[in-house]
Amino acid sequence: MKRASIIAAAVGFSLTLAACGGKGDDKLGEQVQESAENKADKMDAMADNMSGTAEDMMQANADATREAGDAKEEAIDDSDINAEALTPAERAKIINGN
Repeated sequence: MKRASIIAAAVGFSLTLAACGGKGDDKLGEQVQESAENKADKMDAMADNMSGTAEDMMQANADATREAGDAKEEAIDDSDINAEALTPAERAKIINGN
């Protein structure tokens, strides 16, 4: 019985680690999403100083930027990129979208 409990605990622990990935892609994805959110917030602030069609277009751009940030975050997480192996320049390029 004790052995079965140890095996079950080991399997559970392994599944937890597998779900985590451990390659830093979650953090990188969050940084990309946060960067897009910051850009969208700036667009919202600019839209507050506009009116009519220009305001609507700026708000639509802000919404599109947020959606793109969410999509990039998901793509990074799904790709299982080894973010820890990236150089700082490569990380900055991914985060800033350059």
